[in-house]
Amino acid sequence: MCRRLKSYLTSRSESLTVCDVDENLIEKLKKFRLRKETNNAAIVMKINREKQLVVLDEEHEDISPDDLKEELPERQPRFVAYSYKYQHDDGRVSYPLCFIFVSPVGCNPEQQMMYAGSKNRLVQTAQMTKVFEIRNTEDLTEEWLREKLRFFR
Repeated sequence: MCRRLKSYLTSRSESLTVCDVDENLIEKLKKFRLRKETNNAAIVMKINREKQLVVLDEEHEDISPDDLKEELPERQPRFVAYSYKYQHDDGRVSYPLCFIFVSPVGCNPEQQMMYAGSKNRLVQTAQMTKVFEIRNTEDLTEEWLREKLRFFR
């Protein structure tokens, strides 16, 4: 790696701040984990840069993966907690709670690093186990999600 790039990355990683999670969002995520509804739902989260805090951006009820991708910004990262009604091949139905880190190609590198550095803390705080990353919002489809969930049978 060239010396100038290495120096840049070192200086940037030293300034990387892992963000805390807003207390109200923590409560909302706890309730979301325990929800009894059987429809798809999403909590979209963003980082408030000034407060260095992960906060609620939007909530959606009865939203398909294809509709969800239309709600996400194309050039800004987001975190999504998604409750999905999953029909298994054998007819069983389950409701997995998925964490999707949306980190689009071409977004601001500093913003991308802030999100990437905060992801693990948010996943732990929200107690998520099905964690996925997507680099292009267009890839967020029903087929993509079903393929990812097949691993968890």
